[in-house]
Amino acid sequence: MIRLFKHYVPYAVLFLGCVDFALLLAAAEAGWTLRIWQLGSRVAPVTTRLPQLVSFAVALECALVAVGAYRGEALQSLRFAAARLLVAISLGVIFISLMFFLFPELTLWRSNSAYAMALAFVLLMGVRVLFAGVLGSQAFKRRVLVLGAGARAERIRVLSRAPGASFLIVGYIAMNEGRKRISGAIDRDAIESLADHVVNLNAGEVVLALDERRNALPLADLLRIRTTGVHVNELSTFLERETGRVDLDSVNPSWLIFSDGFSAGRRLSSIAKRLFDLTAGLLLSILALPVVALVAIAVKLEGPGPIFFRQERVGLYGQNFRIVKLRSMRADAEAAGQAVWAEKDDPRVTRVGRVIRKLRIDELPQLWTVLKGQMSFVGPRPERPEFVSGLERDLPYYAERHMVKPGITGWAQVNYPYGASIQDARHKLEYDLYYAKNYTPFLDLLILLQTVRVLLWPEGAR
Repeated sequence: MIRLFKHYVPYAVLFLGCVDFALLLAAAEAGWTLRIWQLGSRVAPVTTRLPQLVSFAVALECALVAVGAYRGEALQSLRFAAARLLVAISLGVIFISLMFFLFPELTLWRSNSAYAMALAFVLLMGVRVLFAGVLGSQAFKRRVLVLGAGARAERIRVLSRAPGASFLIVGYIAMNEGRKRISGAIDRDAIESLADHVVNLNAGEVVLALDERRNALPLADLLRIRTTGVHVNELSTFLERETGRVDLDSVNPSWLIFSDGFSAGRRLSSIAKRLFDLTAGLLLSILALPVVALVAIAVKLEGPGPIFFRQERVGLYGQNFRIVKLRSMRADAEAAGQAVWAEKDDPRVTRVGRVIRKLRIDELPQLWTVLKGQMSFVGPRPERPEFVSGLERDLPYYAERHMVKPGITGWAQVNYPYGASIQDARHKLEYDLYYAKNYTPFLDLLILLQTVRVLLWPEGAR
């Protein structure tokens, strides 16, 4: 993987994204040229329309990211890839229409765009057919040697066998740290020079995965390996990169303190984030007003109870605030006065509520909370105080998620389905900690785009 703006991107995804962008530029140019020929006009030099070509490519590339065209499933299945490409092209029409409305001089004509869209689908699908065997092959996978043969090494082996894994294990070295779980591991004593062994295997990375590190850390070996130019990583860092989350089973306080992340140089990023929240919040509030009004009428007609639902949540630095949502449950959902986790097919959800939850329409009134500065568009979802006290007791580092402003959508929401248990909260916390540790405007943009996928395929909504 390569690290872009503190976020890890697989080499295969980066390669495919660059190829796609170049093909989108080519499709835009071909669409323009074809239409000019039909009109019988002379084709001007390409430099005269570069802004229009780039705007087309950017809009379609954003649509590809938004629908998940670069996720593991899309790289493994041509049928899945074709379906996502069709949705991306449709979404691209919306993006380009919006750009035409805002900046008409920077976009292609509608007839040019229609030709370019059709050509784009053919080219993008063609490159996926052409590289189908390469993208998932060993060509883009990092060769990894694992130091360890116990439970931690077993975790890496399981991860390497997952579809879309970005690394290949070339060997395991049993470091005499305890019970061996990898049968094919080579004993350290059987290798004269571990550094030479790493070089002979052409490994690009060594991962330290010892179950017992006390008095067992092979410092001399690690130093020699590092000086050969091979990367050496601890298990927690490796898992963070490969999974996009902070693994609670392997981290310790010293890793969180000394590892890269939680940068203090976020003042400009925070200002930009706030300006975006205000601008987008005002615009979306105006656009959402008719929708909120119609849903409010539907909620009122369905049964007794208030239209809006207000609830205490824990926000930045552990401060409580109140969120406002369109009511999607019965008015007596918590008649006993005790906070209850939402369940799958929760019987307390009304008919109107089931629809607006799937479409996330019930979240629209939270735009007001964003404008007030109590929430952001992107950040960890705020939890109820009744649950937070128990979660902080049961889950390590849970309080650290409150060091960033909560959001309407977040890294956990686009990577993990809706959760309503301690175990689900643990998994979501791992993603929230990754976001808090690696926050950049680039990651915010990525989350906002991928939220579209969650809205289009709302399998996690409850």
